[in-house]
Amino acid sequence: MCNGNTSKLAAALAAGAFALSGAAFAAGVTDSEIVLGTHLDLSGPTAAATPQLRNGMQMRIDEANEAGGIHGRKLRLIVEDNALQPAQAVRAVQKLTRKDEVFAIINSFGSGTNAAAVKGAVEAGTVYFAPWGASAIIQAQGGRSPLVYTTVTNYDGATAASLTWAIRNWNAKKIGVIYQGDALGELVRAGVKRAMDAAGLQPVAEASYKPGDVDFSSQVARMRQAGAEVVVLATVIRETIGVMAETKKIGWTDVKMLTGQPGRAQLVTALGKGAVEGLYGVGGWNIVSPDAASPAAKAWIESYRKRFNMEPNEHAMLAWSYTDWFLKGVQGAGRGLSSESFVKAMNGAEQEDFINYKRVGFRNNHLNPEVVRIEQVQGGRWVGVSPEIVVGN
Repeated sequence: MCNGNTSKLAAALAAGAFALSGAAFAAGVTDSEIVLGTHLDLSGPTAAATPQLRNGMQMRIDEANEAGGIHGRKLRLIVEDNALQPAQAVRAVQKLTRKDEVFAIINSFGSGTNAAAVKGAVEAGTVYFAPWGASAIIQAQGGRSPLVYTTVTNYDGATAASLTWAIRNWNAKKIGVIYQGDALGELVRAGVKRAMDAAGLQPVAEASYKPGDVDFSSQVARMRQAGAEVVVLATVIRETIGVMAETKKIGWTDVKMLTGQPGRAQLVTALGKGAVEGLYGVGGWNIVSPDAASPAAKAWIESYRKRFNMEPNEHAMLAWSYTDWFLKGVQGAGRGLSSESFVKAMNGAEQEDFINYKRVGFRNNHLNPEVVRIEQVQGGRWVGVSPEIVVGN
């Protein structure tokens, strides 16, 4: 008759032999394949930006497959449409986890969509890596699960660090805020409050707008009437351009407009053109121009052009970088890939490439260190005007 310890040892050995035989694998993992998923806006208001994001992700997956895969397994990506609608994102994640049984969901798009869908992924035991959106909200909705890895600098911390630098270096005391009336706006306002409390200041004016608004005349007029020297913008692409166009229209030149991370984008300069000249923005990564790129970045850009017959933008580069970082965890997990082995490997994996300001890793499953830089649109491109600022320092 076996004692308890002997029985446990026998069971462990049996389980190990079963796994090594290839008869049992983690969800989405077979002897020859790793299945991944994502949900993006394919048909909603930001669908125009999706091809670049999707291409960057697919490029890194194709590169890995062309090199023989990872530990003998090829990678396959399943893409679902979330239309930037939370309910549709929930359905997409249900399909990916229940029907497709993906190992991980990577580079999913949207703050609201990710916040709504992350819990379902966690409950299914699915790794949720590099969601594009408000990291603090996504982490909270995911129950701070060890399966959730966020790579976007927190909007409140980034705003606080950037505005603190601006107050000190621009000698600014009259600060206004124009913000979107949602979670994005509240996070940016929280960052503004943190910086202004530390400086012993109060906003001279605040004005909200609703998502989808196109007229910002009243908000800009309120800022000007209050004598704002710096106006912090919690705006995305179209809204950033709209505020700047109104500022130029009324001839308000003695003000610095500083948009947070969602508004500091290549698409703003491409669409806004002259209207956004002089705009300041909070950057969380390099925007790489082909004519000023490093040799490594130039080689990457040329490879992208050949694969997709188009010029890459920051979305493509970020998606490639985040996917590359994810694959480091898959590689480090070894042949016995599981969520547990991935987590162990991922928490020691770092990323350093042409789009990141510094070498980064994870602390408590979030990007570390968080690094930002204030940039300005000069001659149609974003140019750094501050040093790199480590958030929290």
